[in-house]
Amino acid sequence: MIIQFLLLLAILGLIVLFVRNRHGVRMQAGKRIGLVLFALMNIYAVLRPDDLTAVAHSLGVGRGTDLLLYTLVVAFLLAMLNYYLRFQGVDRRLTELARTLAIREAEIVNRDRGLLSGPDAVSTAVSSGQTEDKKTGDS
Repeated sequence: MIIQFLLLLAILGLIVLFVRNRHGVRMQAGKRIGLVLFALMNIYAVLRPDDLTAVAHSLGVGRGTDLLLYTLVVAFLLAMLNYYLRFQGVDRRLTELARTLAIREAEIVNRDRGLLSGPDAVSTAVSSGQTEDKKTGDS
C-alpha cells in the first residue's frame, strides 16, 4: 500500500512538472497527449495491478509487469529516436551557421587587407542560403 502511494505521488509530480514547464509550448500536441495518456495508464496500473495482468494475459503476455516492461522499452526507443532526429537537425543548423560565420569572417579579413572591394559573389551566395558546396553539389 505504501508503494502505491509513493508511485502515485511520483507520477503526479512528473505531470505537474510537465504542465508547469516553460518550454512546454514547443512540444507538439501529439507528444503531450501521449505523455498524459501514458501517465494515466500508469496511475491505473498502480491502482489496479490485477487488471493489468488480465490485459497482459489477453495479449499473450504472462504477467502485467512484463507487459509494462515491454511498453516501457518501446517508449524508451521512441524517445531515443526522437532525441536522435532532433540532434541531427540541431547539428545540421549548427554546421550551416559555422560555415556562414567562417565565410563572413573571411570576407571581413579580406576587406581589411584590401583584397576585396564592394559586394562579392560569396556574400551574395551566403545571404541567399547557398554555399559553394550546395552550388557544386558536394557535401
